Amino acid sequence: MDTTTLAAFLVVDLLLVFTPGADWAYAISAGLRTRSVGPAVVGLVAGHAVYALVAVAGVAVIVASHPAALTALTVGGAGYLLWLGSNVLRQPALPAANEEDLGASGMRIMLKGLGISGLNPKALLLYFSLFPQFVHAEDGWPVAAQTGLLSTVHLTACAVVYLAVGVLARTVLRTRPSAALAVTRVSGAMMITIGAVLLVERLTG
Repeated sequence: MDTTTLAAFLVVDLLLVFTPGADWAYAISAGLRTRSVGPAVVGLVAGHAVYALVAVAGVAVIVASHPAALTALTVGGAGYLLWLGSNVLRQPALPAANEEDLGASGMRIMLKGLGISGLNPKALLLYFSLFPQFVHAEDGWPVAAQTGLLSTVHLTACAVVYLAVGVLARTVLRTRPSAALAVTRVSGAMMITIGAVLLVERLTG
């Protein structure tokens, strides 16, 4: 894989990772709670890693060639995003929100992060729609190796960005409950909006 292709992928990938969505909302929520940023980020990245393994196995290219399969996956993820966003609006995260949040185990926080990123439509589209455009069998590299390299770049970007978002939320928003509430509500609204747009595009496209 040449450096030009890798650089082009990195630019597009960073644009997607920097776009606020379900992963960002969970990282922000984790930052507003005690000692939960690390497990949350591990869970979020683990969800993307599952897709990376699937992509390396070649399933991403197969699914991308079958629009009905991609539509089904995207609709499922969009539905989960709508449900998650509505929950965020009903129960917005606040600094040290409640006893349950403070007592949540690192494993529980990590598993929730895995579920959120694992069902995130943005991750579905990234691996099943975007990756195949940067993988070229004629480049001399095995397709699995190219996909593995792209996945490594993506997972690294996710880890760095989500950790920064969580830490910034902790340092900036923990002492500003009203700002934290506003940011959380905006995140919930964005999740619902993104989910609705994806549903409309997939079901009417």
